[in-house]
Amino acid sequence: MLEALRKAAGTWVAKGLLLLLVVSFAIWGVSGQLHGNMGGSVVTVGDTEVSVADYRLAYDRQLSVLSQRYGQRITREQAQAMGLDGQVLAQLAAGATLDEQARKLGLGVSKDRLASLTADDPAFQGTDGKFDRRTFEYVLRQVGMSPDEYFLNRQQVAVRQQIVEAVADGIKAPDAFLRAVSLYQGEDRTAEYLVLQRSLVEPIDAPDAAATEKWFEEHKATYAAPEYRKIAYVKLEPADIADPSSVGDEQVAEEYEKNKVRYTTPETRTIEQVVFPTVEAAQAARNSLLGGATFEEIVAGAGKTMTDVQLGTFQKKDVADAAVAEAAFALASQAVSDVVQGAFGPVLLRVTDIKPETAQPLAEVKDEIRNKLAMVEAGRVLMDVHDSYEDARAGGESMREAAERLKLKVVTIDAVDRAGQQPDGTVVTGLPQSADLIRGAFESDVGVENPALTVGSSGYLFYEVESVTPARDRTLDEVRDRVVADWTDNEASSRLAAKAGELEKRLKDGTATLDQMATELSLDKQVKRGLKRGADDGDFGPGGVQAVFGVAENGSGLAASPDNGAQILFKVTEVFEPAGAGPDAISEDQRKAFSQGLADDLLDEMVARLQTDFGVEVNQGVASRALSF
Repeated sequence: MLEALRKAAGTWVAKGLLLLLVVSFAIWGVSGQLHGNMGGSVVTVGDTEVSVADYRLAYDRQLSVLSQRYGQRITREQAQAMGLDGQVLAQLAAGATLDEQARKLGLGVSKDRLASLTADDPAFQGTDGKFDRRTFEYVLRQVGMSPDEYFLNRQQVAVRQQIVEAVADGIKAPDAFLRAVSLYQGEDRTAEYLVLQRSLVEPIDAPDAAATEKWFEEHKATYAAPEYRKIAYVKLEPADIADPSSVGDEQVAEEYEKNKVRYTTPETRTIEQVVFPTVEAAQAARNSLLGGATFEEIVAGAGKTMTDVQLGTFQKKDVADAAVAEAAFALASQAVSDVVQGAFGPVLLRVTDIKPETAQPLAEVKDEIRNKLAMVEAGRVLMDVHDSYEDARAGGESMREAAERLKLKVVTIDAVDRAGQQPDGTVVTGLPQSADLIRGAFESDVGVENPALTVGSSGYLFYEVESVTPARDRTLDEVRDRVVADWTDNEASSRLAAKAGELEKRLKDGTATLDQMATELSLDKQVKRGLKRGADDGDFGPGGVQAVFGVAENGSGLAASPDNGAQILFKVTEVFEPAGAGPDAISEDQRKAFSQGLADDLLDEMVARLQTDFGVEVNQGVASRALSF
């Protein structure tokens, strides 16, 4: 148990030793119902004990943190699957270890220091940023903690912090380490390589009967038929019960007139606008137009191009300047306005194109309107249909009988497995709420009336399992083609791997170069420059890049190609150190992270050593009972 706690504590030590005090009560909350109803110690380190209440409190806090992180309530079962109980025990054991060390060293905190720490806690500060007694009392009351309990916890954390700071404060990553990291991160390599395709070992003769039988027996589970279920379902959405034929022509015409604007395209105009600095300048330009000048000449005289004066094509409501809109939509095509006082100054306007308002006739949109009205009515009566279906089932009618009476369609899926596949391997498509429907069907049984699934915002899905075809082992004859294909694929991979291994050995032994092997195999030798550690190169893939950086300069190796099952035989021909490698090349954030990591490791070692000296006892029975309340 001690070894397990040490491993679990890991990075919890530096990051979690101070966590038994909740700094922000408003975020985590505290359980106030654990006092006085459970006894015994969950963790004992030397003479220091962790009570059941403290364990349950720490567990609930961490459960709350997890729930916030995942954006949903985490159940106890889910938390247990994540190993939360073990993490909390390790965390508490580490904290108790520091408490025991503090006790042996006689460490403490003065009342003045404790008062200062409390006053600096942002959870207790008022709107002026200073400690507020009423806020202090309110927060503690909300989380179910007395002032004495808070001060005890705060003192405990402050004492632990003395030990942590004495061990880890001021630790910095050495320059030699930072330089090594800089060299490691910035290095790039050049690799020469051959791509060894399966064609080097193909064609592969078909396996004989014995090989086929042997492969099938060794991989029999791969070819087993899964359990299949026959599912029938009835979908109830507005579209499933809408009846356009029930909507009369008068209703359609009335709806059309009521919402005619919906079927009308408003008039649009293409507007040009010249802005002038003064009304006098604008009027002078207008007078020039009356004297025979063209609009284009006026634009040029204002020092603009025709592109500059293009305002755009708009509906009247979309023109931002109301004065411009009124004037522009009062003009004839190609006419120029009088001077208009626009939002940005006096302007002259010209309209170059007018598309008049158009309305779709009733004949063109009557079917659309009829369908829409039918859908509205279907939405209105949908719950009535739902209740009628449920009443029919409660009265003893089968799904098919109830659906037929209500004119609902029953859809049948003859056979589907848990993965949504049919016996021929194709995926069933078009299923409403497919994941929920298949999961529900495999959790149900034949003939059981299941609770309806919701579809969209207002629909329902009723379903039943009509029959079950149990899982079984298929015979070789049923899957012979698959067996032969799989055997052939595996054989090709094995032979290619063996061939590649032989070539790699020759390359490493120096009995052949990549150029010689390229000629021998009628392949092209390729060169990849600038490979960076951790890159996802298109030719090598992440695994291939890792292999290239796994050998020294002039070293060689094999890597699986990211495509087509090929093998890459490579040799590292150049290794380049990054320019300016050194401590200064490491960012400040990275430096802090490395320094924190070193401090964490040192604290981990210290706590592990102290736990060896003091001894750690965990009462699993008490811990389990603590979580059962």
